Amino acid sequence: MLTIIKSPFLESKLSILRNKKTNNTIFRRTMDECSYLIAADVLKNIPFKKINVLTPLKKTTGKKIKNRIVLVPILRAGLGLVEGFTRLLPDAERGHIGLYRDEQTYRPVEYLCNLPKAENKFFIVLDPMLATGNSSAAAIKLLSKSGIKLKNIFLVSLLAAPEGIKFLESSYKSLKIFTASKDEKLNSNKFIVPGLGDAGDRYMGT
Repeated sequence: MLTIIKSPFLESKLSILRNKKTNNTIFRRTMDECSYLIAADVLKNIPFKKINVLTPLKKTTGKKIKNRIVLVPILRAGLGLVEGFTRLLPDAERGHIGLYRDEQTYRPVEYLCNLPKAENKFFIVLDPMLATGNSSAAAIKLLSKSGIKLKNIFLVSLLAAPEGIKFLESSYKSLKIFTASKDEKLNSNKFIVPGLGDAGDRYMGT
């Protein structure tokens, strides 16, 4: 299930990221700002439970996050979406999945998978550029192998290509996908168009 997070302010921030003249410092700061805006919207959809709260005046009811949250950035670019989520979820646990793209086959190659125990936890996978969907699918598969149910996984991206969305929706029909923009297409090199270039390189300054 796809959710496109829309607001004029977020779109203005995306315009800065898309601009090839934006330097690495501004790019990094703007991506962090986008992560706050995206996180606030995504976190509306996580499970909550009712709790009792004693105010200075009387007892009332409130809400609390039901499960512990685990943030799983797909390295490297996924680190660019971590800041906003950790500001809002300072107690969230971290996992890391390292994948790089084989430039001949465009398939992901795993070099790191470090995940905490899965019991009674909710996992948010951070993959800024949902292009072919291969890296995201590989990450979801690793989570599933670790015993994490699909209903307890959100996939969050900054930009997404129709091809990647279609691939994930056909592979994982009940997966909840969030993105700030559904772009036009993939080019012959499997980059998102219009996109913003290589998010990892621009965020890291490499």
